[in-house]
Amino acid sequence: MMEKISIGWQKQPNKLNIQGNIEQAIFQITGEEVELFASGRTDAGVHALGQVANFKTNSQIPIEKIPIALNTKLKKSIRIIQAEEVAKSFHSRLSCKRKTYRYVINHSENGTAIYRNLETHIAEKLDISKMQEAGQYFVGEHDFKAFKASGTSSKSSVRTIYQVEVYQEKDRIYIELTGNGFLYNMVRIIAGTLVEVGRGKLQPEQIPEIIASKDRTRAGKTLPPQGLYLVKVEYGETKSSE
Repeated sequence: MMEKISIGWQKQPNKLNIQGNIEQAIFQITGEEVELFASGRTDAGVHALGQVANFKTNSQIPIEKIPIALNTKLKKSIRIIQAEEVAKSFHSRLSCKRKTYRYVINHSENGTAIYRNLETHIAEKLDISKMQEAGQYFVGEHDFKAFKASGTSSKSSVRTIYQVEVYQEKDRIYIELTGNGFLYNMVRIIAGTLVEVGRGKLQPEQIPEIIASKDRTRAGKTLPPQGLYLVKVEYGETKSSE
């Protein structure tokens, strides 16, 4: 599924949202009121290139026809790419093994009008090599309390980051993180911290100290949601054996 408008995933009364729109579309094609479970919530302004969600149905519509049927009922800002049958025990969030997020920065002088809601504009020059060096300090299992927003409901702030990549293509800088899970705003805060390194306000070797401090005030700012993308969600074996 892909979302490209500033509405969040989670269903809320009297508000536009991704979950509610898809559930309504499912009802229209199956006549069933279902509850849709996503791999994770995306906030307003955040985009999803590879969101995964599951629901239970007794519908006899062929699996391969479900995306086509749903897309005829959905807003054009939401597209269902693929559907498949999974084991009854499968849960989009609880069964998830790895997630990859991407943060996109446009660092041209004037930014862009067309893509203004799809990236964050930072005009000043950033030291990519320093950002790449700093990114490697996040790899591994750490307590990321310094990189979570207030109000996070997770009991533990310990997460494992498997890979961090920072690279540049013309006027855009991409920050990609793959991990076993992320705290609320964690990717945007890590990206903001790497930007501070790129600006020279932080040095790469300070990252371990910031992580160990568990102090949110020592990390960088939370970058805007428009630059963030959920790129990929990975699972183990999910298909039904029935």
